[in-house]
Amino acid sequence: MTTTETTTTTGTAEWPTGTMTAAALRRVGDVGLVEIPVPEPLPGTALVEPVLVGLCGTDLELLHGSAAYVRDGRVRWPHVFGHEWVGRVVALAPGTSAHVAEGDRVVGHTMISCGVCRACRSGGRNNCSRLTEVGLYGQQGAAARYIRMPVHALSAVPDAVPDTEAALVEPTVTVIAGLEAVRCGPGDRVLVLGTGTIGLLATQLATRLSGAVDVVAVDPAGAELALGLGARRALAPDDTPPGAYDVVVEASGADAAFLQSLRAAAVGGRIAAIGVPSTSVGPLDACDLVLRGISVHGVRHGLDHYDRALALYASGALSARGMTNPPLPLDRVADAFADLARASRPAPKVVLAPQG
Repeated sequence: MTTTETTTTTGTAEWPTGTMTAAALRRVGDVGLVEIPVPEPLPGTALVEPVLVGLCGTDLELLHGSAAYVRDGRVRWPHVFGHEWVGRVVALAPGTSAHVAEGDRVVGHTMISCGVCRACRSGGRNNCSRLTEVGLYGQQGAAARYIRMPVHALSAVPDAVPDTEAALVEPTVTVIAGLEAVRCGPGDRVLVLGTGTIGLLATQLATRLSGAVDVVAVDPAGAELALGLGARRALAPDDTPPGAYDVVVEASGADAAFLQSLRAAAVGGRIAAIGVPSTSVGPLDACDLVLRGISVHGVRHGLDHYDRALALYASGALSARGMTNPPLPLDRVADAFADLARASRPAPKVVLAPQG
Protein backbone atom coordinates (compact mmCIF):
# COMPACT_ATOMS: atom_id res chain seq x y z
CA MET A 1 0.00 0.00 0.00
CA THR A 2 1.69 3.14 -1.17
CA THR A 3 0.91 6.80 -0.85
CA THR A 4 1.50 9.29 -3.66
CA GLU A 5 4.92 10.84 -3.40
CA THR A 6 4.08 14.52 -2.82
CA THR A 7 4.76 15.86 0.67
CA THR A 8 4.27 18.97 2.76
CA THR A 9 7.06 20.03 5.10
CA THR A 10 5.90 20.25 8.73
CA GLY A 11 8.83 21.04 10.96
CA THR A 12 11.29 18.14 11.32
CA ALA A 13 9.25 15.64 9.29
CA GLU A 14 7.23 15.70 6.10
CA TRP A 15 3.47 15.26 6.08
CA PRO A 16 2.48 13.06 3.11
CA THR A 17 -0.24 14.27 0.79
CA GLY A 18 -2.20 12.78 -2.08
CA THR A 19 -4.19 9.57 -1.69
CA MET A 20 -3.89 6.46 0.43
CA THR A 21 -5.40 3.00 0.69
CA ALA A 22 -7.93 2.29 3.41
CA ALA A 23 -10.24 -0.57 4.33
CA ALA A 24 -13.83 0.63 4.47
CA LEU A 25 -17.41 -0.44 4.80
CA ARG A 26 -18.59 0.74 1.39
CA ARG A 27 -22.23 0.15 2.27
CA VAL A 28 -24.15 -2.27 4.49
CA GLY A 29 -22.82 -5.77 3.83
CA ASP A 30 -19.89 -4.66 1.66
CA VAL A 31 -16.32 -4.28 2.94
CA GLY A 32 -13.19 -3.73 0.83
CA LEU A 33 -10.39 -1.36 -0.11
CA VAL A 34 -10.88 2.25 -1.15
CA GLU A 35 -8.59 5.14 -2.10
CA ILE A 36 -9.14 8.28 -0.04
CA PRO A 37 -7.21 11.53 0.48
CA VAL A 38 -4.43 11.62 3.05
CA PRO A 39 -5.78 13.84 5.87
CA GLU A 40 -4.32 17.36 5.74
CA PRO A 41 -2.41 18.78 8.72
CA LEU A 42 -4.53 20.74 11.17
CA PRO A 43 -3.27 22.68 14.20
CA GLY A 44 -2.72 20.40 17.17
CA THR A 45 -2.76 17.15 15.21
CA ALA A 46 -0.39 14.30 14.38
CA LEU A 47 -0.31 11.94 11.43
CA VAL A 48 0.09 8.33 12.56
CA GLU A 49 0.79 5.06 10.72
CA PRO A 50 -1.39 2.36 12.32
CA VAL A 51 0.58 -0.83 12.98
CA LEU A 52 -2.19 -3.07 14.34
CA VAL A 53 -5.96 -2.50 14.27
CA GLY A 54 -8.26 -4.68 16.34
CA LEU A 55 -11.80 -5.48 15.21
CA CYS A 56 -14.69 -5.98 17.61
CA GLY A 57 -18.39 -6.76 17.62
CA THR A 58 -19.27 -3.14 16.99
CA ASP A 59 -17.41 -3.26 13.66
CA LEU A 60 -19.41 -6.35 12.69
CA GLU A 61 -22.63 -4.53 13.61
CA LEU A 62 -21.53 -1.61 11.42
CA LEU A 63 -21.07 -4.01 8.50
CA HIS A 64 -24.50 -5.58 9.11
CA GLY A 65 -26.16 -2.17 9.53
CA SER A 66 -27.46 -3.02 13.00
CA ALA A 67 -25.18 -0.64 14.95
CA ALA A 68 -26.85 2.39 16.52
CA TYR A 69 -24.42 4.62 14.59
CA VAL A 70 -25.88 3.32 11.31
CA ARG A 71 -29.51 3.37 12.44
CA ASP A 72 -29.35 7.01 13.59
CA GLY A 73 -27.49 8.24 10.49
CA ARG A 74 -24.11 9.10 12.02
CA VAL A 75 -22.24 6.72 9.69
CA ARG A 76 -21.40 7.97 6.20
CA TRP A 77 -20.37 5.61 3.41
CA PRO A 78 -17.67 4.67 2.66
CA HIS A 79 -16.87 4.30 6.34
CA VAL A 80 -13.25 3.74 7.41
CA PHE A 81 -13.53 1.76 10.65
CA GLY A 82 -10.96 0.93 13.32
CA HIS A 83 -11.18 2.27 16.88
CA GLU A 84 -8.77 -0.14 18.63
CA TRP A 85 -5.24 0.47 17.40
CA VAL A 86 -1.55 1.13 17.96
CA GLY A 87 0.66 3.06 15.55
CA ARG A 88 3.73 5.21 15.06
CA VAL A 89 3.77 9.01 14.74
CA VAL A 90 4.87 10.10 11.26
CA ALA A 91 4.57 13.88 11.52
CA LEU A 92 3.22 16.70 13.66
CA ALA A 93 1.29 19.59 12.16
CA PRO A 94 3.21 22.91 12.02
CA GLY A 95 3.43 24.68 15.35
CA THR A 96 2.04 21.72 17.29
CA SER A 97 3.32 21.29 20.84
CA ALA A 98 2.89 17.70 21.94
CA HIS A 99 3.78 15.14 24.58
CA VAL A 100 4.61 12.71 21.76
CA ALA A 101 7.28 13.01 19.06
CA GLU A 102 7.76 11.78 15.53
CA GLY A 103 8.68 8.11 15.66
CA ASP A 104 6.89 7.40 18.96
CA ARG A 105 4.54 4.44 19.29
CA VAL A 106 1.11 5.59 20.40
CA VAL A 107 -2.40 4.35 21.04
CA GLY A 108 -5.30 6.52 20.02
CA HIS A 109 -8.24 7.37 22.25
CA THR A 110 -11.53 6.26 20.74
CA MET A 111 -13.51 9.15 22.19
CA ILE A 112 -12.39 12.66 21.25
CA SER A 113 -13.92 15.20 23.60
CA CYS A 114 -14.42 18.87 22.78
CA GLY A 115 -12.94 20.28 26.01
CA VAL A 116 -15.40 23.16 26.22
CA CYS A 117 -18.88 21.74 26.88
CA ARG A 118 -20.41 21.59 30.35
CA ALA A 119 -19.39 17.95 30.90
CA CYS A 120 -15.79 18.53 29.78
CA ARG A 121 -15.41 21.68 31.90
CA SER A 122 -16.66 19.80 34.96
CA GLY A 123 -14.13 17.00 34.49
CA GLY A 124 -16.46 14.54 32.77
CA ARG A 125 -14.79 14.15 29.37
CA ASN A 126 -16.35 10.70 29.08
CA ASN A 127 -19.76 12.41 28.86
CA CYS A 128 -18.84 15.13 26.36
CA SER A 129 -21.91 16.44 24.54
CA ARG A 130 -19.95 17.13 21.33
CA LEU A 131 -18.14 13.84 21.23
CA THR A 132 -16.70 12.23 18.11
CA GLU A 133 -15.55 8.62 18.08
CA VAL A 134 -12.68 7.31 15.99
CA GLY A 135 -13.85 4.77 13.42
CA LEU A 136 -17.45 5.12 14.56
CA TYR A 137 -18.64 8.62 13.67
CA GLY A 138 -17.09 12.02 13.06
CA GLN A 139 -13.50 10.77 12.75
CA GLN A 140 -11.80 8.46 10.25
CA GLY A 141 -10.81 5.10 11.69
CA ALA A 142 -7.39 3.46 11.77
CA ALA A 143 -7.88 0.80 9.07
CA ALA A 144 -5.82 2.89 6.66
CA ARG A 145 -2.28 3.85 5.68
CA TYR A 146 -2.55 6.92 7.92
CA ILE A 147 -4.85 8.40 10.53
CA ARG A 148 -4.86 12.03 11.69
CA MET A 149 -5.41 12.48 15.41
CA PRO A 150 -5.49 15.39 17.87
CA VAL A 151 -2.32 15.05 19.89
CA HIS A 152 -4.30 15.27 23.14
CA ALA A 153 -6.04 12.02 22.10
CA LEU A 154 -2.79 10.03 21.89
CA SER A 155 -0.98 8.13 24.64
CA ALA A 156 2.66 7.10 24.30
CA VAL A 157 3.28 3.34 24.54
CA PRO A 158 6.06 2.24 26.95
CA ASP A 159 8.86 0.16 25.42
CA ALA A 160 7.88 -2.77 27.64
CA VAL A 161 4.44 -3.06 26.00
CA PRO A 162 4.39 -5.03 22.71
CA ASP A 163 2.12 -3.98 19.86
CA THR A 164 -0.24 -6.92 20.47
CA GLU A 165 -0.97 -5.66 23.99
CA ALA A 166 -1.08 -1.98 23.03
CA ALA A 167 -3.79 -2.84 20.49
CA LEU A 168 -5.96 -4.04 23.39
CA VAL A 169 -5.72 -0.83 25.42
CA GLU A 170 -9.01 0.57 24.10
CA PRO A 171 -11.21 -2.26 25.44
CA THR A 172 -9.04 -2.36 28.56
CA VAL A 173 -9.86 1.21 29.57
CA THR A 174 -13.56 0.39 29.48
CA VAL A 175 -13.01 -2.63 31.72
CA ILE A 176 -11.08 -0.48 34.18
CA ALA A 177 -13.91 2.07 34.23
CA GLY A 178 -16.49 -0.68 34.75
CA LEU A 179 -14.71 -2.29 37.68
CA GLU A 180 -14.19 1.14 39.27
CA ALA A 181 -17.88 1.94 38.88
CA VAL A 182 -18.88 -1.20 40.80
CA ARG A 183 -16.08 -0.78 43.36
CA CYS A 184 -14.72 -4.27 42.78
CA GLY A 185 -12.39 -5.18 45.65
CA PRO A 186 -11.11 -7.83 48.05
CA GLY A 187 -13.73 -10.34 49.16
CA ASP A 188 -16.14 -9.66 46.32
CA ARG A 189 -17.61 -12.68 44.58
CA VAL A 190 -17.37 -11.77 40.88
CA LEU A 191 -19.10 -13.19 37.83
CA VAL A 192 -18.04 -12.27 34.28
CA LEU A 193 -20.51 -13.07 31.52
CA GLY A 194 -18.67 -13.69 28.26
CA THR A 195 -15.20 -14.82 27.23
CA GLY A 196 -14.57 -12.43 24.37
CA THR A 197 -11.90 -9.74 24.59
CA ILE A 198 -13.70 -7.65 27.23
CA GLY A 199 -14.66 -10.71 29.25
CA LEU A 200 -11.09 -12.02 29.34
CA LEU A 201 -9.70 -8.62 30.28
CA ALA A 202 -12.32 -8.28 33.01
CA THR A 203 -11.43 -11.76 34.27
CA GLN A 204 -7.76 -10.84 34.60
CA LEU A 205 -8.32 -7.51 36.31
CA ALA A 206 -11.14 -8.67 38.60
CA THR A 207 -9.02 -11.63 39.71
CA ARG A 208 -6.32 -9.21 40.84
CA LEU A 209 -8.85 -7.00 42.61
CA SER A 210 -11.07 -9.61 44.29
CA GLY A 211 -9.39 -13.00 44.05
CA ALA A 212 -12.59 -14.94 43.23
CA VAL A 213 -13.92 -14.78 39.67
CA ASP A 214 -16.26 -17.14 37.86
CA VAL A 215 -17.02 -16.82 34.15
CA VAL A 216 -19.98 -17.78 32.01
CA ALA A 217 -18.68 -19.30 28.78
CA VAL A 218 -20.58 -20.62 25.78
CA ASP A 219 -17.62 -22.23 24.00
CA PRO A 220 -14.84 -24.52 25.31
CA ALA A 221 -12.01 -22.38 23.87
CA GLY A 222 -13.23 -19.29 25.70
CA ALA A 223 -13.63 -21.23 28.93
CA GLU A 224 -10.08 -22.59 28.65
CA LEU A 225 -8.65 -19.12 28.02
CA ALA A 226 -10.53 -17.67 31.01
CA LEU A 227 -9.30 -20.40 33.33
CA GLY A 228 -5.74 -19.85 32.12
CA LEU A 229 -6.08 -16.13 32.87
CA GLY A 230 -7.22 -16.58 36.47
CA ALA A 231 -10.89 -17.58 36.53
CA ARG A 232 -11.85 -19.93 39.36
CA ARG A 233 -14.63 -21.69 37.46
CA ALA A 234 -16.12 -21.64 33.96
CA LEU A 235 -19.89 -22.13 34.02
CA ALA A 236 -22.50 -22.82 31.39
CA PRO A 237 -25.29 -20.22 31.32
CA ASP A 238 -27.84 -22.65 32.79
CA ASP A 239 -25.48 -23.61 35.63
CA THR A 240 -25.00 -20.07 36.97
CA PRO A 241 -26.26 -19.89 40.59
CA PRO A 242 -28.84 -17.12 41.15
CA GLY A 243 -28.21 -14.38 43.68
CA ALA A 244 -24.63 -15.50 44.33
CA TYR A 245 -22.41 -12.62 43.20
CA ASP A 246 -21.54 -9.24 44.67
CA VAL A 247 -20.19 -7.95 41.34
CA VAL A 248 -21.36 -9.00 37.89
CA VAL A 249 -19.67 -7.87 34.68
CA GLU A 250 -21.87 -8.26 31.62
CA ALA A 251 -19.23 -8.39 28.88
CA SER A 252 -20.94 -10.29 26.08
CA GLY A 253 -23.54 -7.89 24.74
CA ALA A 254 -25.94 -10.80 24.31
CA ASP A 255 -29.52 -9.73 24.90
CA ALA A 256 -30.26 -12.59 27.31
CA ALA A 257 -27.04 -12.01 29.26
CA PHE A 258 -28.20 -8.68 30.69
CA LEU A 259 -31.20 -10.37 32.29
CA GLN A 260 -28.95 -13.16 33.50
CA SER A 261 -26.70 -10.59 35.18
CA LEU A 262 -29.68 -9.37 37.20
CA ARG A 263 -30.55 -12.91 38.28
CA ALA A 264 -26.95 -13.68 39.27
CA ALA A 265 -26.51 -10.56 41.43
CA ALA A 266 -26.81 -10.94 45.19
CA VAL A 267 -28.83 -8.59 47.38
CA GLY A 268 -27.03 -5.25 47.11
CA GLY A 269 -25.12 -6.53 44.06
CA ARG A 270 -23.44 -4.21 41.56
CA ILE A 271 -23.56 -4.78 37.82
CA ALA A 272 -21.15 -3.33 35.27
CA ALA A 273 -22.97 -3.42 31.94
CA ILE A 274 -20.16 -3.20 29.38
CA GLY A 275 -21.47 -5.33 26.50
CA VAL A 276 -23.91 -3.46 24.27
CA PRO A 277 -27.12 -5.37 23.43
CA SER A 278 -28.27 -5.01 19.83
CA THR A 279 -31.95 -4.68 20.77
CA SER A 280 -34.12 -3.62 23.67
CA VAL A 281 -33.91 -6.15 26.51
CA GLY A 282 -36.96 -7.46 28.28
CA PRO A 283 -38.96 -8.35 30.19
CA LEU A 284 -37.16 -6.58 33.01
CA ASP A 285 -38.39 -7.22 36.55
CA ALA A 286 -37.91 -3.71 37.95
CA CYS A 287 -39.61 -4.68 41.22
CA ASP A 288 -36.98 -7.34 41.88
CA LEU A 289 -34.17 -4.92 40.99
CA VAL A 290 -35.47 -2.33 43.45
CA LEU A 291 -36.32 -4.65 46.34
CA ARG A 292 -32.95 -6.44 46.15
CA GLY A 293 -31.09 -3.12 45.97
CA ILE A 294 -29.19 -3.96 42.77
CA SER A 295 -27.14 -1.20 41.16
CA VAL A 296 -26.65 -1.26 37.38
CA HIS A 297 -23.84 0.85 35.91
CA GLY A 298 -23.85 1.44 32.17
CA VAL A 299 -20.19 1.76 31.18
CA ARG A 300 -19.75 4.15 28.29
CA HIS A 301 -15.95 4.17 28.05
CA GLY A 302 -12.83 4.78 30.13
CA LEU A 303 -11.40 7.91 28.54
CA ASP A 304 -9.29 8.83 31.57
CA HIS A 305 -7.64 5.41 31.92
CA TYR A 306 -5.38 5.01 28.86
CA ASP A 307 -2.11 5.65 30.69
CA ARG A 308 -3.23 3.41 33.55
CA ALA A 309 -4.04 0.59 31.13
CA LEU A 310 -0.63 0.89 29.49
CA ALA A 311 1.03 0.77 32.91
CA LEU A 312 -0.84 -2.44 33.76
CA TYR A 313 0.49 -4.10 30.61
CA ALA A 314 4.00 -2.72 31.20
CA SER A 315 4.05 -4.20 34.72
CA GLY A 316 2.76 -7.59 33.59
CA ALA A 317 -0.49 -7.23 35.54
CA LEU A 318 -2.41 -7.72 32.29
CA SER A 319 -1.54 -9.96 29.37
CA ALA A 320 -2.70 -10.49 25.80
CA ARG A 321 -1.69 -14.16 25.97
CA GLY A 322 -3.93 -16.25 23.73
CA MET A 323 -6.26 -13.34 22.99
CA THR A 324 -5.26 -12.27 19.46
CA ASN A 325 -5.28 -14.06 16.13
CA PRO A 326 -2.38 -13.63 13.66
CA PRO A 327 -2.69 -10.21 11.95
CA LEU A 328 -4.08 -10.08 8.43
CA PRO A 329 -2.99 -7.51 5.80
CA LEU A 330 -5.42 -4.80 4.81
CA ASP A 331 -6.24 -6.42 1.47
CA ARG A 332 -7.66 -9.40 3.39
CA VAL A 333 -10.18 -7.28 5.23
CA ALA A 334 -13.10 -9.37 3.96
CA ASP A 335 -11.45 -12.47 5.47
CA ALA A 336 -10.97 -10.58 8.74
CA PHE A 337 -14.69 -9.83 8.96
CA ALA A 338 -15.52 -13.43 8.08
CA ASP A 339 -13.28 -14.53 10.96
CA LEU A 340 -14.96 -11.99 13.23
CA ALA A 341 -18.36 -13.50 12.45
CA ARG A 342 -17.17 -17.00 13.43
CA ALA A 343 -17.83 -17.75 17.09
CA SER A 344 -15.39 -20.67 16.99
CA ARG A 345 -12.22 -18.73 16.03
CA PRO A 346 -9.08 -19.66 18.02
CA ALA A 347 -8.79 -16.31 19.83
CA PRO A 348 -11.34 -13.55 20.37
CA LYS A 349 -9.47 -10.62 18.82
CA VAL A 350 -9.22 -10.36 15.03
CA VAL A 351 -6.42 -7.99 13.98
CA LEU A 352 -5.44 -6.15 10.79
CA ALA A 353 -1.91 -4.98 9.95
CA PRO A 354 -2.38 -1.90 7.70
CA GLN A 355 1.32 -1.68 6.79
CA GLY A 356 1.65 -5.43 6.12
